[in-house]
Amino acid sequence: MNLSILTFVCLLLASPRFCLGLNEGDATQIFPVDRVAPFKFTIIGGVFLQDDPATNDTSFEYTRTNLGLIDRPYPTDPEFDPEHKKTQWQRFEHYVHTLNDGSPRDVAYKVFFIGRHGQGVHNIAESYYGTPEWDRHWSKLDGIPEVTWADPELTELGILQAVGARNFWASALTNASIPAPGAYFVSPLIRCLETARLTFGALDLPRDRPFKPVVKELLREVLGVHTCDRRSSLSTILERYPDYTAEKGFTEEDELWRPDVRETDEEMTARLTKFLNDVFCKERAIFVSLTGHGGSTAAILRAVGHRVFRLQTGAVLPVLVEAESVGGFAARGKEGPEFFEGWPVVKAWSP
Repeated sequence: MNLSILTFVCLLLASPRFCLGLNEGDATQIFPVDRVAPFKFTIIGGVFLQDDPATNDTSFEYTRTNLGLIDRPYPTDPEFDPEHKKTQWQRFEHYVHTLNDGSPRDVAYKVFFIGRHGQGVHNIAESYYGTPEWDRHWSKLDGIPEVTWADPELTELGILQAVGARNFWASALTNASIPAPGAYFVSPLIRCLETARLTFGALDLPRDRPFKPVVKELLREVLGVHTCDRRSSLSTILERYPDYTAEKGFTEEDELWRPDVRETDEEMTARLTKFLNDVFCKERAIFVSLTGHGGSTAAILRAVGHRVFRLQTGAVLPVLVEAESVGGFAARGKEGPEFFEGWPVVKAWSP
């Protein structure tokens, strides 16, 4: 059900920690930080306006700022664009490829286009009740008789936000030569699956970079307690999105969400660090699209050392990340820590 905030309020007025396999007291043991990372991540600053502490995250408009890409020269410009005819994105893309080509085997660079889902029903519910009451009571319910916010749908505004992102990408691909993502990873929550579909599904993308999204369990919002963050079954997801692919090992039912334990910031940062390790270990594409949540975005930024940047619903945040393997073993194809054992590690390439 797609609702405007006015409709939702009218219905309301008319209406009467992540701890898989452990006890509640053991919740903080789920993501021991000293075991999550075969890579050390570093943000490469001075590239996007969102890196700058002076940029106001509450008023920033990515659609009016070329996604925040700073108009600046790169060391590779004299060789690549001596006549100054290339776009800023073309010069930046070449610069990133050069970074990868010239880096040691145990160092790689990727650009992540991090998109937050459009406004969901749960967002206006929280706004209506207020965050304290939402956290205390309403978030633990599946909804009210007229409105469901368990794994909620996008609102009318959320749909418009996703369409706005699509319009930005269509213009940027044509007019600014922004590189299309070579890989698309999506949270399994409906609001993200739908945002990704509306944003990329109808774009005229390069043949070698089609929209073939992969559903990633680790890209989810904060786990536990809030029903809006409990995902639907795999069968439901694939029935609704038959062109999506679930990653290997994706379970039929949600085995991560619990009604009595909420994931901590430290645990979530460790989970998204593990997600980044997975991407750098397995994915060859340099430019990667992530469609996730406010919480997952914040955790990724913490994992790579980025400044706090509160991403608004429907907005997109680009980051350039350097990954250096810890001890050098991972990028040389040796076995990594226990839960990375057997993962192939490959040098980045494009798309």
